[in-house]
Formats: sequence, structure tokens, C-alpha cells
Amino acid sequence: MNKIKCECGHVNPEGTVLCEACGKPIEGNQHITGNHKKKLLDMRYDGSARRSQTYNRSMIDKIWSFFSSVKVGIWLIVITLVASSIGTIFPQEEYIPEDAPFRDPSIFYEDRYGIFGKIYYQLGFHHLYSSWWYILLIALIGISLVICSLDRVIPLYKALKKQSPKRHKTFVERQRLFSETDHVTEQDKETLVKHLKQQRYKISEKDGHILAEKGRFSRWGPYVNHIGLIIILLAAILRFTPFMYSDASVSIREGETVSIPSTDGQYYIKNKKFTLEEYDEEDERFKASIEKSGNVAKNFQTDVIVYKAKGEAVPGSDPELEKYKEDKIQMNNPLKFDGITLYQRFYDLDEFKDMSFKLYEKDDKDQEAIGTFKVNLEDPKFEYSLPDGYKVKIDDYYPDYYFDEDDQTPQPRSDSTYPKNPAFIFKVYAPGEKEPEVSFAGIGKNIAASKDNQYKLGIVDFSTRDISTLTVRRDYTLPYFIIGAAIFMIGVIQGMYWYHRRVWIHPTEDGLLIAGHTNKNWHGLERDIEKAITDTSINMVEDQQEQE
Repeated sequence: MNKIKCECGHVNPEGTVLCEACGKPIEGNQHITGNHKKKLLDMRYDGSARRSQTYNRSMIDKIWSFFSSVKVGIWLIVITLVASSIGTIFPQEEYIPEDAPFRDPSIFYEDRYGIFGKIYYQLGFHHLYSSWWYILLIALIGISLVICSLDRVIPLYKALKKQSPKRHKTFVERQRLFSETDHVTEQDKETLVKHLKQQRYKISEKDGHILAEKGRFSRWGPYVNHIGLIIILLAAILRFTPFMYSDASVSIREGETVSIPSTDGQYYIKNKKFTLEEYDEEDERFKASIEKSGNVAKNFQTDVIVYKAKGEAVPGSDPELEKYKEDKIQMNNPLKFDGITLYQRFYDLDEFKDMSFKLYEKDDKDQEAIGTFKVNLEDPKFEYSLPDGYKVKIDDYYPDYYFDEDDQTPQPRSDSTYPKNPAFIFKVYAPGEKEPEVSFAGIGKNIAASKDNQYKLGIVDFSTRDISTLTVRRDYTLPYFIIGAAIFMIGVIQGMYWYHRRVWIHPTEDGLLIAGHTNKNWHGLERDIEKAITDTSINMVEDQQEQE
């Protein structure tokens, strides 16, 4: 790497704009910051050499130079924001409504939103935030932040660490705030330094040259911001790993015990009871609203027991469970344990649990039962034996039946696998008969396949149960988001409410040159200098930028 030697004797790295020791502009490098086109010096990064502006030979240099550009970082953020907004046009796959007729994404989007929904699905926008290209955009923003920060903070740190009170006259004269006084007494100079100390400036001196400085730590505010943002971006990427973040749902019927998703069979949950409370329609406070929009849930909750599996699970056998926690889950009161949070998400009332049927003779006006049987709708048996040699077999089962009117001959179909509206095709075998009678039986339906049928089936009783749908969320990334946000806010406060102010006092034969520089709030620095020269004959600094 080429070195640049200044007239003061200091050897500077290639790409240096202002000498690290005396601040004199390096003649051949002024085009880097545009100093050659104006009187005032560009003090960004104190004129230190930046890697992106020094090397441009290898592929690594070009990649570094590309990502060190602030414009590139801004464009990456804009593209990510646009992509994020596209993901909100239609609901993401995991937010397809529970009561949607078709929850299959390949059907739902086209059925609900037409041709635009179909295009949305085919382009993969239905799981946009977990797509590889969206994660890549976030990663590129993080890379840009890291390279931008390193490209600037390292040379800036070196430059500020090596600050010398003794600066070249050209450096002092080309600062924005500058004044020259021809005759200054030693008493005036001592008064100036005293007043600067009273304003909490740190004073350093070399050969009669003085540097007064305060608020240097504010220069690191933007880079502290970057650290916070990088932590937030890393947390966002970690959310796509199953170990760090999972978001699933589980439906539990009353009395049922199921494995909690995303726990690898370690935890199980039992729905003891589901409770739904609605606002009283007779209450005058809510009567008008209820008449307008229907009943509104006041509270819905699930009383649960959480079990933990003992030992390692053996394939093909039920695990041994021990009670771990018992609590209730309400719509605004989740249950938390071992990093897992259970939210009350949805509910479904009065799902059929079982149905009892009776078999009787068609012409029997009293409908005296030949025999009865109960069908477990969750796991129905294929055959049921009745007294006196009668048998009933289930030929077909429709958990949520409807008649398909599109066919020329309407056919029974099932809209889902849940027993919301169960119906059956039964085969009835009389004693000694080889050919069965066929009947269709369901809620409000009792149809004989033939007019010659001698037997009928009727519903005697049924029982229902409620279903509670819970969201199961495990999020280990939240602390990283909080830490990143806290660091980001520290950087904002650090850079917003404090300023890096420097005053150089450069003695001449009989007089004094004063120059000042700050990264923001120039009027505040002018007031500090004005207070410092009180009771002295030193001239007040002038803003040379305004003069230009």
C-alpha cells in the first residue's frame, strides 16, 4: 500500500484527505471529498482514508465499495419496504380465516380474490415473509450496515484518537467558524482557555497550540444505531428457524388430550372445559348494539391441564404423562410456560360427539324400537349388532354433509372432516335376510332408498362438545429485538442530544487564530466561543459558509 508523507513528516495511508497529524490537505486527494472545489474543508471522518475510496482492484474491493455506499443501503431498504407492503395486500397463508370454505391456499386465494388472488398465490406472495428472496433482502441490508459502519467508524476512530492540538495554518483558516486577531495578550489567551474549561471543554496543548473539545462520544451515535439495527435484523432472520421461533395452532375438543405442536412430543394439553360468555341482550347498555350486530362474546376461555412426558417417547406406544400445569386461557390472558405461550384464538360450538339411533318397523305407528345403538362420531364402528339377530352396517359416513346440486342426481357430499352436520348411509340386515335395506339418516333427514323398505332408522339422542383452537407460540427472538431496540434508542439519544464541538487556538507572531467545528448545531458552538472570549480583546468568529 502506498504511503503519503506530509511536509510535517507524518506518513499517512493511501487515500488520506487531511493529514492525520497536522490537518493539512493532501494535494492529490482533494477530489475524494470535493475539497478542491471550495474554500472550506470537508471534515467528514476528519479526512481519514476509507477503504472503499482507496482500493478498487480485486472483486472483494468492488463488493466492499458497493455495499459501503449509503445509496445502496437506502435502495435495499426501499425495496424491502415495497416487498413488505405487497405481503399485506391479501392475508398470508397462516392467517387464512378458520371459517373459510377452502383453507387450501391453492384454492382459497382464487376463490376469495379472483384472478388477482390466483396471481398472488402463483408468485408465492402468500408466504412472502418466509421466502428465500425476502430473507436475502434482510441479510443484504445487514451486510450493507456492517460494511458501511466499518468503512467509516474505523478510520474515524483512528483520526479522532490521533488528534493533535497543533494544526497547520491552512487547516485552521479553512474551517467554517474562523477569526483572526492581530494582537492578543497572554492574559486574554489565559482567560479564553479558562472560560472554555468552565464550559466543560477538555483542553490539550502542544507548543502553545490548544485544542478544546467536548462531546466526542456523540460521534458514535449513528454507529450505535447500526449495531442495534444489525441485532434486530439478526433476530428477524432467526425467526425463520424452527428452534428460535414457531407459530402453530391446535384444536382441542372438550375432554380431549393432544400433543402440543412444536414441542417434539414433550408437552401435552387437555381441554377440561370451554366457556363462552356473551353480553346480556337485555342490558340496556348493550341492547342496541346486539340488535344491530348480533351476540358479542364477552369472554371465551379454555380450562386446560398441561402434561409433560416422562422419559423418552417409545415409538408406537403412548407416553407416560405427569401433570405439569393447570390454568385457564382467556382471549386476552395467555398461558405461558417454558418459553411457550398459548393464546385463545378461535372456538367452535356444539360439534357432535356421538349419536344414538333406533331401528323400528316402518309401519309401526308407535315407532317401538327393535334395538338401539350409539355411533362414536370420532371413531365410528363399521358394524352394530342388535337384538334378535338384526345388524346395522355403516356403508358411508359424511361428517359435514350437504347435497351437491350440481349433479343431475343430487349426491351427498362432506364439506369437511369435522362432525358438524353428520349423516350416514346405513345397511340394515334383518334376521335370515342376505340382501340389506339401505337408508340415509342425518339431522332432519331420514330417507329410504326404496319404497319397499320395511325398517327405518331414527335419531334417539346425541351429545355435543365445544372445540377450542389455541395458538402455540414459542419465541426466543423477542429478547434480541428488545436489546436491539434499546441499543438503537441509546444511539438516537447519543447522537441527537449531544454534539461534538472542537475549538482550535492557533498562535501567530503577535496574534491568534481561532477556528471551530461541530457535527451539528453551529449556533450553539458560536455561543460557546462568544462566552469564551468575554472580557478579552479577541475577535468573534465568523461563519465563512454564510460569507460564501
